[in-house]
Amino acid sequence: MGKTKVYQLLAILDFSNVRKRMSVIVRTPEDRVMLFCKGADTILCQLLHPSCRSLRDVTLEHLDDFASEGLRTLMVAYRELDSSFFRAWSKKHSEACLSLENRENKISSVYEEIEKDLMLIGATAIEDKLQDGVPETIITLNKAKIKMWVLTGDKQETAVNIAFACNIFEDAMDGLFIVEGNDGETVREELRSVMDEMKPESLLDPISNCFTTKSKMPFRIPEEVPNGNYGLIINGYSLAYALEGNLELELLRIACMCKGVIFCRMTPLQKAQVVELVKRYKNVVTLAIGDGANDVSMIKAANIGVGISGQEGMQAMLSSDFAFSQFHYLQRLLLVHGRWSYNRMCKFLTYFFYKNFAFTLVHFWYSFYNGFSAKDVNETWSLHFPELYEPGQHNLYFNKKEFVKCFMHGIYSSFVLFFVPMGTVFNSVYSDGKEIDYQSFSLIVQTSLLCVVTMQIALKTTYWTTISHFFTWGSLGFYFCILFFLYSDGLCLIFPNVFQFLGVARNTLKQPQMWLSVALSVVLCVLPPVVYQFLKSLFWPFTVDKVIDRIHRMKQSLPPPVQIKPKCSSSRRSAYAFSHKQGFGPLITSGKFMKSKLPKEDDYSFKK
Repeated sequence: MGKTKVYQLLAILDFSNVRKRMSVIVRTPEDRVMLFCKGADTILCQLLHPSCRSLRDVTLEHLDDFASEGLRTLMVAYRELDSSFFRAWSKKHSEACLSLENRENKISSVYEEIEKDLMLIGATAIEDKLQDGVPETIITLNKAKIKMWVLTGDKQETAVNIAFACNIFEDAMDGLFIVEGNDGETVREELRSVMDEMKPESLLDPISNCFTTKSKMPFRIPEEVPNGNYGLIINGYSLAYALEGNLELELLRIACMCKGVIFCRMTPLQKAQVVELVKRYKNVVTLAIGDGANDVSMIKAANIGVGISGQEGMQAMLSSDFAFSQFHYLQRLLLVHGRWSYNRMCKFLTYFFYKNFAFTLVHFWYSFYNGFSAKDVNETWSLHFPELYEPGQHNLYFNKKEFVKCFMHGIYSSFVLFFVPMGTVFNSVYSDGKEIDYQSFSLIVQTSLLCVVTMQIALKTTYWTTISHFFTWGSLGFYFCILFFLYSDGLCLIFPNVFQFLGVARNTLKQPQMWLSVALSVVLCVLPPVVYQFLKSLFWPFTVDKVIDRIHRMKQSLPPPVQIKPKCSSSRRSAYAFSHKQGFGPLITSGKFMKSKLPKEDDYSFKK
């Protein structure tokens, strides 16, 4: 048995995904202040004292051997601190921890002041065995044409060993490409050389792709087939350059053509970036599965997140959509429950659309034969049905009752036009995370109001002409033109004190809440009067409604109304008052020339 020593813990330098290391500062029984640090070899090698160069080279060889066996490795180092230096550093550390602004960066800077010139102690290697059924599950998923990518923070050698153990990589592969450049230009050259060697053939005609892809839709990577079976390995340092600019498209093209892909030495942020990259440029569904806190961001970024209860806590499970204890349960989740869910959803949707189309279109076809029309009667029918004049005599279309109806309809519309946009934008933000301001909200209400009143006037219009269409719908287009002009950059630059809301129209009209508010407002404001008008004509018809129904029931149409043309006045007729002698007064009063032959009542008049 060794001798037990008690150390006093003075400070803890926390682990982070960016630092990839953790340190503690202790006081030994001999009253020496020591710093012990453990972390990834790629990080600690940069912090070692130059005198440790030979020991570092030997340790790195050992780490490579351990990683080749599938072990997870760490490097351990120490530094002896002067007491006065530690007290000064501890004061800076306390001030950084209490800082209210930029605290994280200040703490990181204080950590870097003391974590340097470390003396290498050695390395550790632990075995992290695969769960039962992992290789078999991956083989089964590969048969289902599911691509498997490994995103890990382990060393490259460890990740490759695990990939071969999981059957992600195979010995019979045509090539295994490694991208490990230390700058952007080197990474670009490595990716291009990989692409040249794979010599892909596109499965999609680029010309047809241009016609079938909407201009506002994001660019999609076409399906390509390589000339062999390849694997790809890239570390996190090179990935940082590959995710910049146009290189990300090259990386994604290569990765999608490979049978197996390994991203090693990755940070949690990089894991999420890779998932977002696939979602952005590939029309696929992504699933991320992990068991540690480092996998949380990746799980949240994917379309489907799966958490496994592992040795690192429950963070992954709490952030996931599905959670279970063993990796091989993923096979049943996808191949059984996933297939069942897809089949059930497809059956439901196909029946839903079938039922709605059948239910709606049968009314559509019936409308061609039911004789119902919302139009008013024309001039011919107005002359043949004089009783249509009666509602005007009794003022049936505008009275106190109709005024109250308009008043209540206006109050209802005002509630809808305000509270529907309020409900859609309440506690919501723009796509960039900024809150929706009052100016944007007023713009939504104003646009909804204009659309509603335009639809109301369209419903009340009896006869449509080209001019009617132009001014009714053109007013909406003119409104949007004025809207963009009032919130334009040029007008705000010329009159900054008057037009202060730059880009409000452009930003607001891009939001889905805006168009949801307009659609709901139009439906809720227009639908009640339409339903009321239909029910009124059905249960409480006016005279015009009865006449229209009788017109549609008539088998023979009426001829055009007879135009009675007055006869030309005879030259013998002159004004009696302007004559200086007796004129033709008796002849005029006799009625011989004043009487015209009126047409007899035609045989087409409708008999009740």
